[in-house]
Amino acid sequence: MTLERYIRAIAGSFILISLALAHWVSPYWLWFTAFVGANLLQSSITRWCLMEDILRKAGIAK
Repeated sequence: MTLERYIRAIAGSFILISLALAHWVSPYWLWFTAFVGANLLQSSITRWCLMEDILRKAGIAK
C-alpha cells in the first residue's frame, strides 16, 4: 500500500470511529471529527501531514 492510501485509510477510520463514539457515547467526540477534517484541510494547503511523518518514522511506509 502506498503512503497516501495509508493516510486516507487512517483518516477515514478516525472519522467513522469518532462519529460512532459521538452517537453512542458523547457528542463531544465530534470535536475529534472536526480536528481530523481540519488536519486534512491543512495538509492539502501546506503539503505537510503529521501522520505521514509518523508513518515514515515507524517504518510502515516509505
